[in-house]
Amino acid sequence: MVLDPGSDAYTLLAEERVDHRFKGLPPDADGLTVGELAAQRRNLFTGGFTTPVLALSAERLEHNLKLMETYTARHGLVFAPHGKTSMAPQLFRRQIEHGAWGITLAVPHQVRVARAFGVRRVFLANELVDPAALRWISGELDADPGFRFVCYVDSVRGVELMDAALAGSARPVDVVVELAGGEGARTGVRTEAECAAVADAVAGARGLRLVGVAGYEGEVPDADPERVRAWLRRLVALAADFDKAGRFAGVEEIVVSAGGSAWFDAVADVFAEIPELSLPVLKMLRSGAYVSHDDGHYRELTPFNRVPEEGALEPAFRLWTQVVSRPSAGQAFANAGKRDAAYDLDLPFAQVVRRDGAERPADGISVASLSDQHAWLRTAPEADLEVGDWLGLGLSHPCTSFDKWVLIPVAEADGTVVDYIRTFF
Repeated sequence: MVLDPGSDAYTLLAEERVDHRFKGLPPDADGLTVGELAAQRRNLFTGGFTTPVLALSAERLEHNLKLMETYTARHGLVFAPHGKTSMAPQLFRRQIEHGAWGITLAVPHQVRVARAFGVRRVFLANELVDPAALRWISGELDADPGFRFVCYVDSVRGVELMDAALAGSARPVDVVVELAGGEGARTGVRTEAECAAVADAVAGARGLRLVGVAGYEGEVPDADPERVRAWLRRLVALAADFDKAGRFAGVEEIVVSAGGSAWFDAVADVFAEIPELSLPVLKMLRSGAYVSHDDGHYRELTPFNRVPEEGALEPAFRLWTQVVSRPSAGQAFANAGKRDAAYDLDLPFAQVVRRDGAERPADGISVASLSDQHAWLRTAPEADLEVGDWLGLGLSHPCTSFDKWVLIPVAEADGTVVDYIRTFF
């Protein structure tokens, strides 16, 4: 089982009381449990929700989950979507129900969240040298024979620190050598010779077990299809060299992992070329932004633009804000700003205007800038916008959209709210 059936954390989420901690929710819902509020199936537009309020599309969310389930199965990939995108255990569960092997995470706190909600397979796409966190991981492994945990290593010093912290552990921690995307990239070993030295250090560590190789192709300098595929072939060759040298003795399978949200088509192509090794190969993809997709950064970068015959992701987020000021014909202000909307990659995109129950395209309206609590709107002569109108904004970069909202309504196309997604950042 990928999820612990005994976990009652999901039940506790439904029993949490709605109050002032959760922005955008109806004030008259205070005191209800989240489950009780969901059962009322209120309408996002007429059910007392206050602006700004971020909503997820129920239909588009399900579409994206099914699409990546189908895509990874078609290409023979094991899927461990990156959970740092949403930090929403309810979405982790749905991803696993849609065939995910487990969840990828980045820091120990995120692993603690996943474990609290019964996730039994975690790939930590990062180095881990904190002794307190390592001792906690070790305790989880020793207490739960069904818990699978894998993390990066990229230095001899890191291996030494890990081994010291894990002294006395009953089970070793599984590690993969991280191959850097290139000079100037983020973490990871720069050369194959250094990779071998790190692998040698793991072989001499009692608390660690080498199970594969991994990396992140999104860090390849000046990334293009040719450069990304060349780096992925380096990663595959490293796995083959390690296997030939007998470095994976005593493991059940060899992990080869890569895959952000911009180049998973290249990962699928190159991983299909992995030669037969001495053990089965776990070809692991880790893309995470797909779950909500977006209207900016990932809409431009998604590999489905290159392979449209494979399908298309759909942006599932919409931030609803209200026009509170219209001081001139060329300017208006809405009540959502940096506290509410992702803005690190692109400003929000004005999409629809809602007035008296009717929606129309936000023609002639654009977001010029954001203050903490205001969107500065530029309005062309054709823009039909009044104080009191609701403005639906598309967002760019899912990771910095989820992290601004603790409880997110999931709404069907007609506005009926059918669920609430709790995040843990």
